[in-house]
Amino acid sequence: MKYWNLFLSLLLCYSLNAQNIKEKYKLADEYWHKYHSKYYNGDITPHWIGDTHFFWYRTTDAGGTTFILADADKKTKQPAFNHQALAQALATATAQETDARHLPFGEITFTGDLDAISFSWKGVVYTYSRKKNKITGRKPEEPRRGNGYWGGVDQENRKGSTLSPDRKKEAYINEGNLFVKDLESGKVTRLSQDGSPGEYYSSRIYWSPDSRQIACCKYRPAWVRKLRTVVSSPQDRLQPGMEERDYIKPGDALPIKKPVLFIVSEGRQIAIDFPGAEDQFSVGNIRWSPDSEYFTFDYNKRGHQEYIVYKASGHTPQAQVLIKEQMPTFIHYGRLYRHDLQKQKEILWISERDGWRHLYLYDAGRGLVKRQLTQGEWIVKNVLHVDESTRTLYFTGCGKTPGEDPYLEKLYSLNIDSRKIKCLTPENGNHRITFSPDYSYFTDCWSRVDCPPVIVVKNTADGSIRMPLEKADISKMLAEGWRMPEVFCAKGRDNETDIWGVIVRPTDFDPHKKYPVIEYIYAGPHDSFVPKSFSISPVDAALAQLGFIVVQIDGMGTANRSKKFHDICWKNLKDAGFPDRIAWLKAAAAKYPEIDISRVGIYGCSAGGQNALGAVLFHPDFYKASVAACGCHDNRMDKIWWNEQWMGFPVGKEYEECSNVTNAHKLKGRLMLILGELDDNVDPSSTLQVVNALIQANKEFEFVMLPNQRHTMGGTYGERKRRDFFIKHLQGLNPPDWNMD
Repeated sequence: MKYWNLFLSLLLCYSLNAQNIKEKYKLADEYWHKYHSKYYNGDITPHWIGDTHFFWYRTTDAGGTTFILADADKKTKQPAFNHQALAQALATATAQETDARHLPFGEITFTGDLDAISFSWKGVVYTYSRKKNKITGRKPEEPRRGNGYWGGVDQENRKGSTLSPDRKKEAYINEGNLFVKDLESGKVTRLSQDGSPGEYYSSRIYWSPDSRQIACCKYRPAWVRKLRTVVSSPQDRLQPGMEERDYIKPGDALPIKKPVLFIVSEGRQIAIDFPGAEDQFSVGNIRWSPDSEYFTFDYNKRGHQEYIVYKASGHTPQAQVLIKEQMPTFIHYGRLYRHDLQKQKEILWISERDGWRHLYLYDAGRGLVKRQLTQGEWIVKNVLHVDESTRTLYFTGCGKTPGEDPYLEKLYSLNIDSRKIKCLTPENGNHRITFSPDYSYFTDCWSRVDCPPVIVVKNTADGSIRMPLEKADISKMLAEGWRMPEVFCAKGRDNETDIWGVIVRPTDFDPHKKYPVIEYIYAGPHDSFVPKSFSISPVDAALAQLGFIVVQIDGMGTANRSKKFHDICWKNLKDAGFPDRIAWLKAAAAKYPEIDISRVGIYGCSAGGQNALGAVLFHPDFYKASVAACGCHDNRMDKIWWNEQWMGFPVGKEYEECSNVTNAHKLKGRLMLILGELDDNVDPSSTLQVVNALIQANKEFEFVMLPNQRHTMGGTYGERKRRDFFIKHLQGLNPPDWNMD
């Protein structure tokens, strides 16, 4: 009888757990919709109209959505149109019932005179007269064009011509050579003789402002690697198919470009000479001086440790160095910035040469730094506008305010001559800025993950508030149990550097319980990733509802801090900031006993997939379970531009040392790999080679292949598999039997 009672007790416990888990899955599935419907006046995106000081935005309250038209000059706002009349007009035009507070579109476009708006619904563009309160026109919506495949190789041999600034001539490439046609006489002049199919002149043609010269690169193409994937389950037929994409990988040969100057009237060409032409990663960004005296071009040396802006002319065919960046590690060339001040013959330039990302003013004639415009232990993140008439520029900066999260973006103005900086958005938050067309006003939407948005209009001149717009209302969310995330800061591996992250707890959080921890990771060095603005579902709040504490952290090796902080990633992507992440989690657990760091899981996609697998290969004593989706597990297998930026060139031993394939035999703990079979961002073979290496090492793991899917975390099915995996391996419970539902 004793054993029977024990059996019944265990059976009852199992039944309660199974029922409880299903309820928690339901909470997770409904999380976003539950709280989104109670989030009022927070999701605001202002849209300035034409060249006016009017703008529109949408706002939501308990009754539904309202489109607002605001006037920054008069400091007024009102409904953008008669919502009831538009709903009635749309219902009449479509014979479908329409709710005035839940209109079936989210975007509108105003005519220049503000008399009418247009909007799209079900493939039709409607025009609605605000004065007549009726629909006055309709036409089929034009299909949106895609941006094309990111990895496509531009061979620079497109057809077409380039018109001269004076509109009297056009230049074009024919059979690899440059020709110019006089549009009045029809006369055609051949300017080059040495083009060939193997080394031709580029279709990117740059006329001088005076229409007398042309800068054009001689282009030597290189072999292009192809990525081939199998479409196992096509929608339109039974038999599988194949896809093929351009896909250049680290170490592959690259095209060579060399600028050539053509004096059109003389039919003369001048080859521009510069050192290291054969060692280039790229040559481009050709710009003429306003007086047509010279042009500049950028040289990015392969390996990304040297970046030079060269200056060349007919008088100086040996290119002269105008700006030179050199680093012992890497130059984050995708974040370089240049603005030419034409009247003063100066250049604004961003560099990390002093250890932080700052602005410099160059003499464009002599190539010398006139002065450093910003300095200190903070960064200039983005330059948004340069007003040459007042010698003022506007930029977003991070980390300038002591005591605040150094990743928060604020707007600053800078006087180029006095170097005086003024903060136009001093509020302690992350600021999203939208300027009016003439830059006299800007809308400022500021928030933090633990502070709901405030939206105002400000005067650009001094940052004073012109008019308030909205303040987000989360009272209904809080009443329904929504829980505010926590910003947490702790020291990193060196016990000195602040590491910042976010902690998300379940809505039914009980401080007397112990919770396993799941880290969402993306440690790509090109940026920082912990959310800084308010969100209903920061990080993965839905996952937390299953009984986890979910965190996200920016460790060393990511961007937007000092160069030293960033350099940790150099030829060392396996590091992924893990020593900082582990120190941060230990500090969080020391402060909050509910955090159980004996049960830590991790998941990520793409570079985050590489990181997530790396956690259980290189730090298995801390991370116990990992879900890695579409990871670039070996940087030799992934796209060239991302991987050579951080891992360097030539391909060295570091690539193998950082490889999850090479280190697969080190696996401890639990692992799930997810892969979209048609991934054209990261070569699917990157994951399949990990699978092979794990099998060869006789390791146990789970593998989910998703037919017809590309670069993905797994979608709805993958999310369910991820939840089941962590429920089983971090909570020790059996997930629901989905085949029985």
